Amino acid sequence: MAIEDLMTGGTVLPITRWGTPVMHEETKPVTEFDDELHQLVRDMFATMRAARGVGLAATQVGLGISLFVYECPDADDKIHVGAICNPVVTTPTGKDRSLDKSEEGCLSFPGGYQPLARPDTATCVGLDVWGNEVTVTGDGTLARCLQHETDHLNGIVFGDRLSSRSYRHLEEQHAQLEHLYPADWPVSPKKTTADD
Repeated sequence: MAIEDLMTGGTVLPITRWGTPVMHEETKPVTEFDDELHQLVRDMFATMRAARGVGLAATQVGLGISLFVYECPDADDKIHVGAICNPVVTTPTGKDRSLDKSEEGCLSFPGGYQPLARPDTATCVGLDVWGNEVTVTGDGTLARCLQHETDHLNGIVFGDRLSSRSYRHLEEQHAQLEHLYPADWPVSPKKTTADD
């Protein structure tokens, strides 16, 4: 079985918002690589696609386990897909380190985007959903995604990495658009106007 076999047949789940305890706690390692895990991966892919995201951590569907899925472009716009359990991310240091200050958002804090400087390449080591060792190295949006999703599994949301001024702007943006996102979004679609 390949990861592509787990990218269909899922159920869209509500996305957990910042402020919910599971979003701010370190996750437990995945130890069972069974049908239940595979169904969760299907559900997470369905949820991520319904929300038009490029990555989704298990904490974002309310589960405190160390797993994320992604369907994300690299710097050359090549799409990479996968699911990684128990990830550890490393980034370049010293003269090899180059920062990319691009806008970042989070499906768990919809409507808000702020620039955040992150290393422009990242390597993620973990296990695939069958328990095999896997290493993914990415640049561009993929590098940002690997760092963002692994942060989630360590109880860190990207707002934690912003300056207080940038965080205030993020909260203002989110507050202006929050009413468009039902509590069970993306199970219920985003509204196009406040009157929907």
